[in-house]
Amino acid sequence: MKHVLLIHGPNLNLTGVREPGIYGRNTLAAINAEVVQKCEKLGMKCSVFQSNSEGALIDRIHAAMDECDAIIMNAGAYTHYSYAIRDAIAAVRLPCVEVHMSNVHAREEFRHQSVIAPVCAGVIAGFGKDSYLLAVDAVKAMMV
Repeated sequence: MKHVLLIHGPNLNLTGVREPGIYGRNTLAAINAEVVQKCEKLGMKCSVFQSNSEGALIDRIHAAMDECDAIIMNAGAYTHYSYAIRDAIAAVRLPCVEVHMSNVHAREEFRHQSVIAPVCAGVIAGFGKDSYLLAVDAVKAMMV
């Protein structure tokens, strides 16, 4: 059975509370449950990890190399400046889909640049919690 790792970066633990006009009112737990359920429906296992710490995120990406077949990641603000996370994604050589609930290109200028996108298979942004569900479809298609 294929194994997908869903990673959430900083402040995503506050999803549903933090800026609901941008990120919606669904909690991270509710989003995770939908993603896990969709993965199971598609015959995949899904593990979930969230941290506000860059080092913990990097350690989890490294651990995925021996456990997982793909990564779905919302790196939060680290998307825009963490070369360390970028290098970790590149190092593990697993297909990774970058996810954002908001349309980062319709927001502040600093959000328009992703340093991790060049080492990801693709980017899905702007569809709220459905961005994660679309990423599950993308990962499934890559693992055929």
